[in-house]
Amino acid sequence: MKPKIEICCGSAQDCQAAQRGGADRIELNSALALGGLTPTLANLIEAKKTVTLPIITMVRSRGAGFCMTDAEFEILFADAELLLKHGADGLAFGALNADHTLNAAQTRAMIELAHRYGREFVFHRAFDCAADFDTAISQLIDWKADRVLTSGGEAKAEHGIETLARLQRKYGGHIEILAGSGVNASNARLLLEQTGVHQLHSSCKDWLTDPTTIGHHVTYAFAPAPHELDYDVVSEQKVRELTAAVGTCA
Repeated sequence: MKPKIEICCGSAQDCQAAQRGGADRIELNSALALGGLTPTLANLIEAKKTVTLPIITMVRSRGAGFCMTDAEFEILFADAELLLKHGADGLAFGALNADHTLNAAQTRAMIELAHRYGREFVFHRAFDCAADFDTAISQLIDWKADRVLTSGGEAKAEHGIETLARLQRKYGGHIEILAGSGVNASNARLLLEQTGVHQLHSSCKDWLTDPTTIGHHVTYAFAPAPHELDYDVVSEQKVRELTAAVGTCA
């Protein structure tokens, strides 16, 4: 099975770079520095004009964790339906209770929404904050989720290889396991070979400079040194390097 490469994008321009670099699928977000939030509708519409790859849209309204009020979820649900109506090929969503168990009502509602439109549902890396991975993934399988994005519970997927391999062995026949976080051309082949997963998720991040980021007495910098004046974009070259690195894997 040929491995699939999904690129985490923050704009329509990022989506175009991912496609030129040879990616197989896109996860479209905004605010990647916060872990990815719901993209603007305009970015999705523009991306769909020029990009033929499947575009999964993030559905997340704020930074921090994944325990949402009913009011927050109501807005997110409305956002999700708008994205689907404008061509999103799937939704990436995750909801947890305060005790780190999956929020069944919110998750099932979002799965049912995606499937009502004939699209995919991905439970994103909220999974890595779940109290018990086996319980969580079994629930997602029961609820007919299509895919789960995970680093194996570690900060970087390369450090979660053992857990990723176990999840793939035990559950990979029932739900797609998408390995992500810190994935790049130098470790992609290792991840595929040692975990048995068939899909990788990467940001392929590069930096562009905005000289107006810092003023006389104020700063809007969010990136650490040496990128205080920079914002992140998808590097077409890094996508090419990643796809080349996994091109011979099967």
